[in-house]
Amino acid sequence: MGLIEVRARAGEATGTVTWRGRTYACALGSTGITADKHEGDGATPAGTFSLRWVLYRADRGTKPQTKLEVRAIERHDGWCDSPGDPAYNRPIALPYPASAEAMWREDGLYDVVVVLGHNDDPVVPGAGSAVFLHCVKPDYAPTEGCVALTKADLLEILRDARPGDEIRIELNA
Repeated sequence: MGLIEVRARAGEATGTVTWRGRTYACALGSTGITADKHEGDGATPAGTFSLRWVLYRADRGTKPQTKLEVRAIERHDGWCDSPGDPAYNRPIALPYPASAEAMWREDGLYDVVVVLGHNDDPVVPGAGSAVFLHCVKPDYAPTEGCVALTKADLLEILRDARPGDEIRIELNA
């Protein structure tokens, strides 16, 4: 089993991802890393989470090479972020009656997305939703709680990723 390790730079919303002896720069949540994740807090959750599956925009690149399950993102794909909804922290079809994030984005952040096993087994309402490993903004601006890498770095990591691999996000020291 492989382990992706994530560490924050002290006092910053950036850090490093280490995978199979290589280190990559990453962006993290605007409020850093927390052991007590709550919906909308801007924090990246600390802990160890499974790599569930990969989503990608087929119109913006070829299917990522990986042993993980890969699905193409469709225009109607969303992710419920409404703690009171039965579909909270689950993929849904848009339009949706409760609050939901669109997975089909124009900014490129979700051109490649790894769904992480954060708050999904079981789902706890309000404990955070849509925590992904995804593409970073060009200036490494903070995320809303995800871990973000360049698309090239993310694709490189995925080439060696396998079912059973995990990501460990370490709490700020």
